Amino acid sequence: MYLHRDMAKILVVDDDPSIVDLLRALLVHKGHEVITAVNGKEGLTQAKQEKPDLIILDVMMPEMDGFTVSGLLFQDPVMRTIPVLILTAKGQARDIFELVPNVRFYMCKPFDPPDLLERVKTLLIQAPSRAA
Repeated sequence: MYLHRDMAKILVVDDDPSIVDLLRALLVHKGHEVITAVNGKEGLTQAKQEKPDLIILDVMMPEMDGFTVSGLLFQDPVMRTIPVLILTAKGQARDIFELVPNVRFYMCKPFDPPDLLERVKTLLIQAPSRAA
């Protein structure tokens, strides 16, 4: 979609406004376009409409949890190549997400902002090009 991987479209799906605001500030500062959703159902809709380069996804959310969202994304041939970074306060979630190949990284909340930005950079470099 974008020619330069340092300028990507990133979807942030989290029901905690403080996390969304922090992620938006960090990512916009690095030159990324940020789209947000406050629950899993809205996140799935946004992903299909916007076709982001990366999705940062919370696990525990209203409407539809992150487990369901990542599974539905992977079932969609167009969406399955979008890398997903999971944010979770639950360490045991990792075992379940290992079953979904589009989930590339897991980070526990609270996360270290420089570490998150480094993981975002790595995922964008590794992501297959999806030119529009």
